[in-house]
Amino acid sequence: MKNLDSSELFKIIGKNVKYYRNLYNLQKGKMTQEQLAELVNVSTALIGNLESEKIPQGISVYTLWKISQILDVPIENLFENPNYKI
Repeated sequence: MKNLDSSELFKIIGKNVKYYRNLYNLQKGKMTQEQLAELVNVSTALIGNLESEKIPQGISVYTLWKISQILDVPIENLFENPNYKI
């Protein structure tokens, strides 16, 4: 993987969170940004900013781990460069 600056990394993480949240919707039931934020104990704005490519949003490793647990996806998947379009 090439060297990434922080905004590129945040975009990758955000795209993956959005992808896996939508995949969760298809496989296990509805998971809105608001519901995910409540379960992770963060603001809805944080999840929205994270999933948006327009606003670079940093996130703690602990919060990212909680998101991965709730969406039932290994945390390392959230760092993979997505080969799909959302």
